[in-house]
Amino acid sequence: MTRNQFVKTICASAVAGVERGAAARAPRILLRSSWQVANIGDVAHTPGVLTLIERYIPEAEVRLWPSHVGHGADEMLRRRFPKLQIVSGMEALTRAFEECDFLLHGSGPWLVAPADVERWRAATGKPYGVYGISLPHEFINPKVIALLTESRFVFFRDSVSMALARSRGVACPVMEFGPDGAFAADVRDDAAAKSFLASHHLEPGRFACCIPRYRHAPGWRFQSVQRPVVPELEKRNQDMKEHDHAPLREAIERVVRELKLKVLLCPEDESQMALGKEMLYDPLPAAVKSAVVWREDFWLTDEALSTYLLSAGLFGNEMHSPIMCIGNGVPAIVCRWEEQTSKGFMWRDIGLGD
Repeated sequence: MTRNQFVKTICASAVAGVERGAAARAPRILLRSSWQVANIGDVAHTPGVLTLIERYIPEAEVRLWPSHVGHGADEMLRRRFPKLQIVSGMEALTRAFEECDFLLHGSGPWLVAPADVERWRAATGKPYGVYGISLPHEFINPKVIALLTESRFVFFRDSVSMALARSRGVACPVMEFGPDGAFAADVRDDAAAKSFLASHHLEPGRFACCIPRYRHAPGWRFQSVQRPVVPELEKRNQDMKEHDHAPLREAIERVVRELKLKVLLCPEDESQMALGKEMLYDPLPAAVKSAVVWREDFWLTDEALSTYLLSAGLFGNEMHSPIMCIGNGVPAIVCRWEEQTSKGFMWRDIGLGD
C-alpha cells in the first residue's frame, strides 16, 4: 500500500461521511491520538500523522482529541500546526462529534482507545479508520475484532500484527501495512538544540546519540504520571539492565576511541536520564567519559529531533528515536529484545531487516 493509496482511502472515507448538503466543504477529521507525554516517541505519533494529513489532504480540517498534551506538548503542536484545534472539555468534544465527518484513530502500540472509537460509532454512525498500530495478542478481544472489522480501513505498522488480525477474524475491507506515524514527524526546535550543543561543546556532525532503556517501560519511574510498581517487571528490568547496557558501553568506547566522535546520552522516556547515568556514564573509563555528555533533563520531541538531525547518527535500546531519525534521513541502529512487541518487525517490513 503506497502512501498515495492511503491518502485516497482516507479521503474517500472522510468525504463519504459528509452530509449531502455540506458536500462542497472540506472534510473534517477528528484525530484520536496523543497517548502520553512521558515518552517523546508516543508524543511523535501525533505530529507525524498530522504531517501526513497536511501534506496529502491539505484541505482537511483536523481536530485533535488527545489523552495527554501537557508539559509543553500542546504548545509544540500549535507552533507546528497553527490551524490545529485541540479538543478540550465535554462541550468541545460534543461539538466535534457533531461537526466532524470522520474519526481517525492515530498511530500507537495497539488500538489504544477502543472505548472512544465505540463511542464515536454508537453516537454518530459516521465512518472511522485506524492508522499505524500494532496488535499484540493480549489486546485482542471480541470488541476490538468487531471495531476493526467495522472500520473503513486499518493500517498495521508491522506485518506480524496484520497477519494476527487476519487469523483472529478481523475482516475490514482495507487492511494493509502502514508505517508508524512517527516516521513522518518533523517538529523542530533548532534554537534549543543548538543552545544545548554549544553549552556542552558538541559540534554538529561530530557526536553520536545513545539511548538506554529498561526491558519494560517503568511507568512507576515517570515524573509526569503516577503509576504503581509492577514487582515482576521491575525485577526483570533490574536483572537484565547490565546485560542490556554492557554492549552500549562497549559501543560508546569504540565510537570515542576509534571514530574520534563524542557521544550524547539522551532520553526517550522520563526514566532514562537516571538509567543512562547509572548504566552508561558512571561506569565509563575517565578517558572516555571526558568525551561523553549526559543529558540530565527530559526534553520534547521537537528539541530531540533537531538534535538528532545535527548528530552523526543514533544507537541504543529504544525504538521511536531511531524511527524519527530514519524518517528524516539520519542513520540509526535499533537494539531490541523479546519483551518488545511486534513493532520491531516494522524494520524488516520497510526493508531495513539487516
